[in-house]
Formats: sequence, structure tokens, C-alpha cells
Amino acid sequence: MSVEFESKPSRKDLGGFLVTRVLPQAKVRAVGPFVFFDHMGPAELPPGKGLDVRPHPHIGLATVTYLFSGSIFHRDSLGSQQIIKPGDVNWMIAGRGIVHSERTDDETRKQGSNMNGLQVWIGLPLKHEETEPQFSHYPANQIPSFTKEGCKLTLIAGESMGERSPVTVFSRMFYLDAILPPAGKLTLPTSSMQRGMYVVEGEVKVGNTRVAGGMFVTFTQKLEIQIRTTSGARVALFGGDPLDGPRHVWWNFVASSRDRIERAKFDWKEGRFGKVPGETEFIPLPAR
Repeated sequence: MSVEFESKPSRKDLGGFLVTRVLPQAKVRAVGPFVFFDHMGPAELPPGKGLDVRPHPHIGLATVTYLFSGSIFHRDSLGSQQIIKPGDVNWMIAGRGIVHSERTDDETRKQGSNMNGLQVWIGLPLKHEETEPQFSHYPANQIPSFTKEGCKLTLIAGESMGERSPVTVFSRMFYLDAILPPAGKLTLPTSSMQRGMYVVEGEVKVGNTRVAGGMFVTFTQKLEIQIRTTSGARVALFGGDPLDGPRHVWWNFVASSRDRIERAKFDWKEGRFGKVPGETEFIPLPAR
């Protein structure tokens, strides 16, 4: 069978803003180096309202933010300030530790907006876990967009379909935004990588498996995968080689050892992480 695992991920309320938590799940903790996957929205933000994620820390991962609509104003403890717009790719390497906030910028907040996008965490290989934090922004016109079998594809990160994204990665992986037209078909070639799919909107079939909007599946390795749709669909395709050993995920921290997680918890509680210029708020360490 082409589909190895399927689920309907839960919707979580993050203070009035709904997200679909695709990863991690009890039976699938990661797909390749992807250890966390959220679909943010879609959510209508009326004039005067916006996204307000206060400063919070990360270690041991890279965050990738990609929007379908809306905008996010990113600020971090390196001093980076960047408005993310649809089609852009924000790539933040936490490494030994970084702090960032994610808010709606003032102009968009005045007008109101529809927020819809994806945020994923890529676990870092052991030799890069404690690397210096970095921030990179790639405008939409720098990200490869191309057509295969009549489907519009955007290669957010990694390599796939003979294309390579300029986004810096640390291992063999791919991350695609794919729009299938009505009566469309997309073929994923045989691969030894772990591979997953999240249906952003619409409905597709993989073999005899119907995969509706909001559903997540993983594919059997070393098989060619045929994705078909009747009415059209948008899907996120992602995966890669597994990380070089197990990872512990607690709150916003990813690490190869529990001791490193405990140290990060202590450092955040004691105010030892960097500060985000222009921000005075922060998210306290959760009780559990």
C-alpha cells in the first residue's frame, strides 16, 4: 500500500487562534527531520485584531514559516526584523538558543487580514545542535516555482523534482507546496526518504485511500506515489532522511538529551536567553 499511516490531526486553540497540529503525534513523532508541523488558520482577523505571539525561546531546531495569506512581523534576539508575506520563506536556526516574537504588523492590523500558513520545525543534526543562531529571509521570487503534470509546485526547502531551494538545510530533505488542478495528478518518484503529506484544502486520493482536507498521511518508502484529485487540492509534501538519533521535544525546545532540555528550561526561567529588541513581554515557562 502507498499510504502507511493516516490521521485527522487535532485543532488547538492558541488564545483565540486555531491551529492544526500535524506533528508530533503519538504514533508518528517525526517525518525525516520534521519534528513539528502546524497549519496556522485559516483565520479572519478583523481590523484592530492580529497575531500576537510574545517572545519565546528555541534550541536545537530550525523554524520554517511559509504563508498562503496574511503577514507576520518577525523579531528576534539577533536584532532581525522582517515582515513575512505569502510565498516568502523565513528560516531561523535556533542552534544553542534564540528568542523571537511573531505579531501582525501595524499596517495589516489596521486593515484586518486572513491568516493562513504553515510553520514547521526541522531538528538539527547532532553536530549542529549547538551552532550559532542565525536568521535568513528568502522573498517569494527567490523560491523555485515550477509545473509538473499540470500541477504548480513551490520548493520551500531541500531538493525535489530536479529542483533545489536556496534555503540552507543540514540534511537530505524536501518541502513542497503543491497545487493540483481539477482532475489533476502528481507523481512522487520512488525514494528511500521518509515522506508525508498534509492536505491544506480540497481532497485527494492516494491509491484507494481518500485523504480529505486537514488530514495527514505518511507514504511507504521506496514506492512511487500517485496523488490524484477530482475537484482540485492544495497539499504540503515533506520528508527526508531521519535524524541521527532520537530527539526530545518539550515546549519550544528540541534536543538529543533530556539534560539539555532541563538546562534550557532553567535558562529561560532565569532570564539567561537573549532579549528581543523593542519587546518587553515574554511567554513564561509552562508548568509542564
